[in-house]
Amino acid sequence: MYPQLEPIFKKYEDIRAEADAIFTYMDNQFSNCVTCRKGCSDCCSALFDLSLVEAMYINQAFADTFDYGRKRSNILERASEIDRALTRIKRDFYRAEKDGEKADAIMQKVASMRMPCPLLDENNECYLYEARPITCRLYGIPTEIDGKSRVCGLSNFDKGSSYPTVKLGKLQKMLEELSSQISLAIDSPYDLEDVYVPLSMALLTRYDDKYFGKEKNDE
Repeated sequence: MYPQLEPIFKKYEDIRAEADAIFTYMDNQFSNCVTCRKGCSDCCSALFDLSLVEAMYINQAFADTFDYGRKRSNILERASEIDRALTRIKRDFYRAEKDGEKADAIMQKVASMRMPCPLLDENNECYLYEARPITCRLYGIPTEIDGKSRVCGLSNFDKGSSYPTVKLGKLQKMLEELSSQISLAIDSPYDLEDVYVPLSMALLTRYDDKYFGKEKNDE
């Protein structure tokens, strides 16, 4: 990993800590509504993408945790299978949008779909729980993005009541800013704040000079 990125990842960890604090607050205030528990893996099958800063962070955490061996290979094989399936799903949704299907209808389908995370073990626990993305950390409490509220279907939050709600759009902007800082710190010719990938792809990607467009051509 590029050493000049360490301050950026520290900023990401600070944002992640804020997300944890928000979840803890909601769990304390609405303990009867937050039903997250060890062994529950509903959030581990939701479809969502990671910003560059989160993708690189989880990629490094995976490399630091799993040396070359059978377990690492099994996770990467599963990530590859999942990523191929997600590519097909995204292609189908892209075609549906081109055929005139409404974006809201497509997003509802995405929200209802389930695909197990490649980091989910046989006990429905996360191999990299401490490094899990912010979306995973906030999944069990009310969130809102683009004016639409969402909450885990297994929670006990009443749809007809009002609760403190996390504005995911603001968090997303903060993560995109950190991703932009990565581009500047590495001096990449690419504009990377809008790059989002599923966790499976984050595990499979090599974030090196070639990825960032800095590989020198042989003369």
